Amino acid sequence: MALAQQLIYTIEDIYALPEGKHAELIDGQIYDMAPPTKTHQKISGILFAEIHNYIRKNKGNCEVFSAPFAVFLNDDETNYFEPDITVICDPSKLDEEGCHGAPDWVIEILSPSTVRIDCGMKLFKYRSAGVKEYWTVNPKLRTVSVYDFEHDEKTEQYSFDDEIPVCIYEDLMIRISDLL
Repeated sequence: MALAQQLIYTIEDIYALPEGKHAELIDGQIYDMAPPTKTHQKISGILFAEIHNYIRKNKGNCEVFSAPFAVFLNDDETNYFEPDITVICDPSKLDEEGCHGAPDWVIEILSPSTVRIDCGMKLFKYRSAGVKEYWTVNPKLRTVSVYDFEHDEKTEQYSFDDEIPVCIYEDLMIRISDLL
């Protein structure tokens, strides 16, 4: 008995989705994205503002983007991501379509429907592609897992009440509870 062929989707299929529908493409498989909750948006907004203000105050070269913002992680047609927050420090990776290559820092805010993907497949893909730092923010548990891929340090987990060090910036600490 022959095995059924699995359909492989491409970035072209992502762009063909109906207006307003968001999805990500991981190794040729489409993963629909549910609309974010109020809490998700609040956390995303305060983290974006904190990072943006830090970069601006320090006249940094990096740029921060919030979802939806396209990240073409690999040089292929079968991977397309829309992280909640993306920091890119190499302007040559940016064009009007989005980021081509590994961002320096990616933040994903977890929801029950995304935990498996954000903490499994995306963790692997981001690390393999050369992302320097990856945060997963869990609003329900009020925790942040920080992955320092650049220095190959072990994962650290913090609460929203902790001062969380940003690996790509030596002098930036973020305490989420102070911002909410």
